[in-house]
Amino acid sequence: MKSKQAIRAVAGVLLCGVGLCLAQPTPYRERTYIFNADGCRLETTIVEKPVGGGHGSVLLFHGISANKKIMSYLARGFAEQDLRVYVPDLPGHGRTPGPFSPARAEQCGEALFRELLTRGLVNGDRTILAGHSMGGAIAERIAARAPVAGLIAISPAPMRAEHGVTAEKLLFSNPPDLPPHSLVMVGSLELESMRGNAADLVASRSDATATYIQIQGASHVSILFSGAAMRASQEWTARVLHLPPIEPLTSHRALIGALGGFVGILLIAGPFLREATGKNSKEEETVATGAVIGLPRLFLEFAAGSIVIVLLLRYWIPLKAIGLFQGDYLSSFLLLLGCLLVAVHWNSLRMALRNTSGHLLAAGLAGVLLLLLSTAWFELTFYEAWLTAAKWARFPFLVLALHPYLLAEETLLGPAKHGKRWRRLALALTLRLISWGAMMGGVLVMHNGEILIGLLSVYMAMFNLVQRSAMDVVRNETGSAAATALFGAILLAGFCLVIFPLT
Repeated sequence: MKSKQAIRAVAGVLLCGVGLCLAQPTPYRERTYIFNADGCRLETTIVEKPVGGGHGSVLLFHGISANKKIMSYLARGFAEQDLRVYVPDLPGHGRTPGPFSPARAEQCGEALFRELLTRGLVNGDRTILAGHSMGGAIAERIAARAPVAGLIAISPAPMRAEHGVTAEKLLFSNPPDLPPHSLVMVGSLELESMRGNAADLVASRSDATATYIQIQGASHVSILFSGAAMRASQEWTARVLHLPPIEPLTSHRALIGALGGFVGILLIAGPFLREATGKNSKEEETVATGAVIGLPRLFLEFAAGSIVIVLLLRYWIPLKAIGLFQGDYLSSFLLLLGCLLVAVHWNSLRMALRNTSGHLLAAGLAGVLLLLLSTAWFELTFYEAWLTAAKWARFPFLVLALHPYLLAEETLLGPAKHGKRWRRLALALTLRLISWGAMMGGVLVMHNGEILIGLLSVYMAMFNLVQRSAMDVVRNETGSAAATALFGAILLAGFCLVIFPLT
């Protein structure tokens, strides 16, 4: 390993160590139980001070594609008020088994609340229902039917086809009236459709028991870690439950540690991949690379192919049986587009498949190890990413389904040439942006309802940047398009299983 790479690896390890020290341990008592309620088996974390929980309770619901761990900042903020906070993983999310649907998530959330009431673990008059996004809508719907002290809906999912939201994008319809003593918050950087629908909830009440707040500078996700949002929630809870003066805000050190450690993993990844995959000869690189077509034709093929696949998926989603909520759409899109590109460029791809057995093994092992390292880190810090048995059962099928697209992409990009790394990366991301644009066209023009493609676009963009950069390292070291595609498929399959709920 070169000295520059060694320094980078050491810096990465140090960042991970510092990040872990910041993220663990917490000054709160956090215990996890499984509650069986009305056919729902919900893994639920209870957060409170070591000696606390005497002032009341909060039942806190996460949003779609999230889990209880990402709600930790809010949960700990409520715990600072001497409240006992119950944070469940909704069906198909985190450690709770599926199947997931918005209706079942609501049913299980209400079943959990009523189970807590029956056991005497919460008192409705001293309980706040709270939630974010889908969880905010669930909290509102339950609060409209159950005896609770108040509601805090943070960026609640729209339940009316208003402000640019069409009917097929709604997770819930037939919205109930907003219950009294409700706080509705959104971030100022959220879409107008979110802000408008949230404001309408409060405007629908004729009394003054509900409040609407915009948190400046907050987006749909960053509001979960906003000090201003946490302070507004604490003030509202104190007013509704008649609590003592507001306690200090919880620290962001856990989030800082999590992000710092992830940067450390990215620093380690480069040297690790170079050592794990080994250097390939220039001769093998030439053999493994087929003819590369011109950019105009390349863009046209991806655009036309993507549009055709979106039209086809309107009638048939081949990977529906994989059981991922809207992840079946994304994986089916990539499978069909990959098969189309493989068929068109079979001669070039056939050359890419020669003499790759040794590289395939090394790249595959490197991909699995990097996936395990990344998911373990997030699991330890701020997001439940470690794959469950049900997700691992889907893993090999997803890898096989995603491999053709990545093999075609790698072959058409051509060899990783020295000095042109950023140009190659930009080209790859542009091709993926074309495909993403076609999928968004299906949402906006064809109204196919696959809204997670848009809602998760920021995370998909970040993942694509990291994954493509790592793939370029593997391609440069092995010279094998097939091995690089396998490595990328492993990371992409893991990402899909982490972020899409199980159905």
